[in-house]
Amino acid sequence: TLSTQTDYRDSEAQTDPYSPEYVVPSGSVPELLTLATLTWGRGLPAGLAEVEMIERAREKRAWEATLPAMDNALQIVKRRKMMNDMERKEWAFREQEIEKLQEVRLEVLKKLLWRREKNQKELHAKRLDDHWQNYQKAKEEKVKKIQHDCALMLRKLIAKRKNVMGKLERRDIIKEYTDFASQTYAPLSRIGYFPDNHSERYVVKNFYLNTFAGLCELEASLPDSVTQVKIKAPKPKYTTTETGFIKRSARLEVDLAQVHQ
Repeated sequence: TLSTQTDYRDSEAQTDPYSPEYVVPSGSVPELLTLATLTWGRGLPAGLAEVEMIERAREKRAWEATLPAMDNALQIVKRRKMMNDMERKEWAFREQEIEKLQEVRLEVLKKLLWRREKNQKELHAKRLDDHWQNYQKAKEEKVKKIQHDCALMLRKLIAKRKNVMGKLERRDIIKEYTDFASQTYAPLSRIGYFPDNHSERYVVKNFYLNTFAGLCELEASLPDSVTQVKIKAPKPKYTTTETGFIKRSARLEVDLAQVHQ
């Protein structure tokens, strides 16, 4: 009375169709035995080609039934003529089958050639793209170098233009310290100054912080209010009674204050 659900579908557990043993009565030739060469995956399930083959086999058996008996010379000649005609038909049919097969192979070959040509085009396009990227990268680096050299030459020309007459000028210290963009406040790394170098000279070196004797002297000079902390007990937030209980009104005021916040 209960239904069950399996973990696998029936199609996943299905095996190849079973072909049972058979016994043929004497004197009978079942038509189904003519299809014994067709098995599962090799002609079964039957398609259009298999159906045409079955129809041709039926026509051939019907033709064989119409052949005259070989009891006299006229019947033998007629039988030979009918067999020659059937043989010509068979050869014509085989030629048609060969032509169809060649057409199919030709189509497959065309598809393979088209696919190979497509792959070659994609490969050539990728190679051209790689060459284009390399040339673009080299072009950008060359343009960047030209711009850098141009800026360097412009700076040299501006420096020469400031002193066209070649006069010697004394250093104006007041002007350098009043201009926050001067070399005093913002030295340039291109003239040989690197701000990250010699950073240890900015470290604070103090006798009272780097030595134990200095720390002891610094601690002795501090007042007692710094070294000896006095803690005051906090006042209770609630209004309590003499017995230590909190009044209901005080608890309600605290709750109202929290809700208000």
